[in-house]
Amino acid sequence: MPSTVITSMQYDPASATLRVEFVSGLVYIYKEVPEAVFLAMKTSGAKGIYLNRHIKGKYSYERIK
Repeated sequence: MPSTVITSMQYDPASATLRVEFVSGLVYIYKEVPEAVFLAMKTSGAKGIYLNRHIKGKYSYERIK
């Protein structure tokens, strides 16, 4: 999962939440994200760009770190 801005990401299909950890150390939980959106991000060549275009501003989130 190479990315210059994202260290890791995990998806929980039971709660439809996407956990994204950034290189900066910040961690966000995005809520009600469809699994198809996560899978598209997972296979994207530019995960940070995908996140900005398809997730940020479209799904509610919580900053946890």
